[in-house]
Amino acid sequence: MLQFKNLKDLMTKLSDEKVARQHMEEMRWGNDVSCPFCGVNRPYKLKDGKTYRCKNKECKKDFTVTTRSVFENSKIPCSTWIAAVYLLTAHKKGISSRQLSRDLGITQKSAWFVLHRIRLIMGENDTPEPLTNTVEVDETYVGGTFANMNRARRKKYQDLGIDNKVAIMGLLERDGKARLTVIGERTFKDVVRENVKPDALLITDTHLSYQGLSFEYAGHGTVNHSQGEYRNGIAYTNSVEGFFSHLKRSIFGIYHQVSPKHLQRYCVETSYRYNYRKITDKERFNLTLHNSQGKRLTYEKLIEKSCKTH
Repeated sequence: MLQFKNLKDLMTKLSDEKVARQHMEEMRWGNDVSCPFCGVNRPYKLKDGKTYRCKNKECKKDFTVTTRSVFENSKIPCSTWIAAVYLLTAHKKGISSRQLSRDLGITQKSAWFVLHRIRLIMGENDTPEPLTNTVEVDETYVGGTFANMNRARRKKYQDLGIDNKVAIMGLLERDGKARLTVIGERTFKDVVRENVKPDALLITDTHLSYQGLSFEYAGHGTVNHSQGEYRNGIAYTNSVEGFFSHLKRSIFGIYHQVSPKHLQRYCVETSYRYNYRKITDKERFNLTLHNSQGKRLTYEKLIEKSCKTH
């Protein structure tokens, strides 16, 4: 496994594109390369040094370390991808596409696309394990004001009769994992049911949208913030409120404006960084590379319908 102390050391060792590709292969397959199409191990390596050919007679497809991964069909070198993964996972509040563009010598458009593809790696499985034990739940709202919009965008929102705020729910298992999710068209109860096991002790504020959940969970403790109550025995939401602060510091301090269309990926980035905060930057970096397989995000999918870039 590649040994390095920091980004400077990493980039010095990965200045050779062959070494960078070898590290990506090691993070994806270890010592046992397998075909991403049929799963058969130990393929043949072709003369170009980077392409493999499956030995399964019913498959025989060619592939590389980027095939069927978030890096597939990218013209950006492996060494640049590796640097981008390190920068996004090591920075405590993230890195903007403009800053990444300057750091890596790529266009801002490419940097924006790269960052969104890395955020895709950070996501959990399509059906993440529900939280259990004692789970704090709270909601917050993210978005700019009409005063910060251009005239056309402001008129669009005003004509539709909606504001520029997006509701986000935070769920935090004490001594466990946490996650942020855009509520969208779902109700508060829907989001709780999707993310928390019935055997959990649920902790919320006294918002009307949470009423009735005490019949669905092992327990439901509340704190009445409107009455100045912030702790009621073991019932408090201080931890999940602190979790929200990580997202808001990233948005307001680094990204400044985030399109509602892409907000969930920023939630995923914050959750990932929080859940793996106790491991080293190197471990988090290698874990992210390992998780790259089986995930794709095309530019066409990313830009469908108009959206802002950050």
